[in-house]
Amino acid sequence: MDKKIAQLLASEEKRQKETITLIPSENYASASVGRLVGSVLGNKYSEGYANRRYYQGNKYIDSIEQLAITRAKSLFGVPHANVQPYSGSPANSAVLMALLEPCGSAQGKVNTIVGMNLSSGGHLTHGHPDITFSGKFFKSVQFGIEEQYKKLQSDSVGSETHDPLRGGLIDYDMVSGIVEANSAKLIIIGSTAYPLILNWQKFAEIADSYGCYLVADISHVAGLIAAGVYPSPVKYAHVMTTTTHKTLRGPRGAMIMVTAKGLVKDPEMGSKIDRAVFPGLQGGPHDNTTAAIAQCLAEAETPAFRKYGKQVVENARVLAEELVSGSLKLVGNGTESHLILVDLQKVSGNVAAEALEIAGITVNRNSVPGDKSPFYPSGIRLGTPAVTTRGMGKREMKQIAGWILEVLEIIKDERLPEESKKRSDFIKSFVRRASVNKRLLTIAKEVRTLCKRYPVP
Repeated sequence: MDKKIAQLLASEEKRQKETITLIPSENYASASVGRLVGSVLGNKYSEGYANRRYYQGNKYIDSIEQLAITRAKSLFGVPHANVQPYSGSPANSAVLMALLEPCGSAQGKVNTIVGMNLSSGGHLTHGHPDITFSGKFFKSVQFGIEEQYKKLQSDSVGSETHDPLRGGLIDYDMVSGIVEANSAKLIIIGSTAYPLILNWQKFAEIADSYGCYLVADISHVAGLIAAGVYPSPVKYAHVMTTTTHKTLRGPRGAMIMVTAKGLVKDPEMGSKIDRAVFPGLQGGPHDNTTAAIAQCLAEAETPAFRKYGKQVVENARVLAEELVSGSLKLVGNGTESHLILVDLQKVSGNVAAEALEIAGITVNRNSVPGDKSPFYPSGIRLGTPAVTTRGMGKREMKQIAGWILEVLEIIKDERLPEESKKRSDFIKSFVRRASVNKRLLTIAKEVRTLCKRYPVP
């Protein structure tokens, strides 16, 4: 191997082994998944679909892709699945391309999509305006949870008996009004930073009332759904999209699934989506990824995986409770899934994420409801899929929470400049100072000691 890339690989392996990964969209795939990703399957070109390829030599590739499709259909209970999307964003783009007419099309129609905005926990591809495929090529109207979040904060002040979850933060009547007022053609719902359970039934009632499509993006919770610890949208949505590398513990790929309800609405929906993936947006599939998807789906069918999924949610609950007991504010006041969104309020999410990384704990800065900029947000996002894969449990979650609280106490007086031009320089200066902070470095050493007891798979 080239010396430079070998050195970088070794450094990244060391970083992963010696630090705690709390980014909820990251996980560790099994050795079998990794072997397939790096296999000879990456040498083959297989443009088209099984038994309809544009290249010869696909006898075994066809069987591999069909196996992945069969397992996806079985695991999630759907009649149609496409396992070729390169990632989650292309998968969502393919669904929109298949089911809607873009603005300015020859048909002269303006198809409106409704999704949750970024600061409320939605995803860029759910209609974020101006900078994404979904926001540029379609009319997009987004809803948020800002008002409900403010009310939850106000109601919970001084209330020891306050129920932390209270059925979520989404105003479904407001969503219904937005869909009706804009004659929406499609609702796309999923979360990257919404810690509570999404009520698929209520979204379905709204979609059905106005005759629009409901697309459930389950990228973050697919593994939890497979494990039976998070509600499945299969009875309610017309289409489901998902990545395969988060809670599902597979390779970095994606799937699009059409439900029985979707085929009732449009019997050609599956073929429309297949054509949107190829040739609409992609060329040949990554056959090594397809095989690894088939492997991870087989693993997700096992009792061990169901046990894992249950522990992921339990670990998140314990971590959240410990952070709340340390006086941190969480969006939703808790979690019902694998992720936790911490509202740092006066402390910058950028500063907190940098300090935690120096202390050996990897999180990501993240917007909270009401934030104006995703570049300098007021929160950090935590998740338990990766630490649970390493075998950590409740005791370790309490220990990790203690470290997080201590790091945040150390940086509590650091304030991001109001003037945006000065922020980048401030963060660079902060990182230099924090990199020699004795307590942060001591925590990093303590983290390494813990990580040795729970090796990366």
